Amino acid sequence: MQRNDWPTEDPAALGMDAEKLSELGPKIKSDYSNINGIVVVRNGCIVYERYYHGYGPEDTHHVASVTKSILSALIGIAINAGYFKNIDQNVLDFFPEYIPHTSDKQKRDFTLRHLLTMTAPYPFEDWHEPLDKMCMQQDWITYTLDMLGKGGTIGTFKYSTAGAHLLSAIITRSTGKSAREFANEHLFKPIGMKEIPQYEMKSYGFDDLFGKHVRGWVNDPDGNSTGGWGLTLPPRDMARFGYLYLNHGTWNNQQIIPRSWVDESTAMNPNNYGYLWWLREEEGVFSYSALGDGGNVICCVPEKDLVIAIASEFTMNARDRWQLIKECIVLPMND
Repeated sequence: MQRNDWPTEDPAALGMDAEKLSELGPKIKSDYSNINGIVVVRNGCIVYERYYHGYGPEDTHHVASVTKSILSALIGIAINAGYFKNIDQNVLDFFPEYIPHTSDKQKRDFTLRHLLTMTAPYPFEDWHEPLDKMCMQQDWITYTLDMLGKGGTIGTFKYSTAGAHLLSAIITRSTGKSAREFANEHLFKPIGMKEIPQYEMKSYGFDDLFGKHVRGWVNDPDGNSTGGWGLTLPPRDMARFGYLYLNHGTWNNQQIIPRSWVDESTAMNPNNYGYLWWLREEEGVFSYSALGDGGNVICCVPEKDLVIAIASEFTMNARDRWQLIKECIVLPMND
């Protein structure tokens, strides 16, 4: 499928509960009012699509940490193309100019796998990453490498956006292209997503990095695309990316992402976190999701051949979308 050729289908014809789907609109307006757009795809067909607050199908939204799951796909594509060996390669192999102290064994031992699974040796408490400090630096990469290993432990799960940014820099150092450029060529264009334009950063204030000025894909002062946030996508393209994963990395009979990478990235584990994907098993239903602040979601439910993409305006402590997805879409399905 290329752009604008998503087939639509009557929900009931594909085993969806049309009555429950009709409850989505009122629930969104009353309980999830910062949702700007939602697209539900079953068996490759759009069965539900709505927009709010003046937005439409072609409007882009800052999807926040959904960016991380896009970056995970890029790592898999780059490994398959031979740009680097595998995910057990040491991170410092990609930064030869950075020389850690001889006693800093953890810094020398952590790998791409640790960055992908959020188990690198971060010194902060989980969910208390000082991201604002990184954003105030001229050199985000050196700051992050300096931070790693100082009090943290390899193997302990701690959610980190700075670690995802290292992965973006590794893509650039390995391929000679920013993550944005590499994604346009090897991921977005092949599956009919919009090309992401260069975002000319005027400053590094909040609105430029996270807020109302964000366009295209944010980059750091050295030109590295932000690895953990900063990408803008329309909901249909969010759904396309989810559908690519649902089909084990294949699009129009072309293998875009290695099937083994998709399977490894979304394999359940004790941390409920794959390679920059959130994993969930509830009431007998397994799903994996790209999740971003404010309630941006790409939720894939393999056994239902179902993708739900939700684009949202950023608000603090946005209500978890899973309850909405579960009650109105997944559980009422007829199969």
